[in-house]
Amino acid sequence: MSQLHALVAYVPESHAEEVLAAIGDAGAGRLGNYSHCAFTTPGTGRFTPLPGAEPFIGTRGVPEQVAEVRIECIVEEETLDDVIRALRAAHPYEEPAFMSWPVNRHR
Repeated sequence: MSQLHALVAYVPESHAEEVLAAIGDAGAGRLGNYSHCAFTTPGTGRFTPLPGAEPFIGTRGVPEQVAEVRIECIVEEETLDDVIRALRAAHPYEEPAFMSWPVNRHR
């Protein structure tokens, strides 16, 4: 049985479906006979682009608030790198906010 990882990413609402499709196509959210399984929650992303940033949304030095979606899914360890590459490729931000960690399976 493969080690599972939880993956959480924050995406502007305008790109949530694109990112969900990309990470699902790369192997995220596989549960038994199902694919593309995820849980999403709306929220507000807050950030200030620093000097040198090339923000997709906002202006350097100005605090920004953006309607975003929190995407949560599981990923098998052997596909985690592919899923993260797909996430980065589909995400519009130059520095996507995401995190992952190993999770236990209980049967």
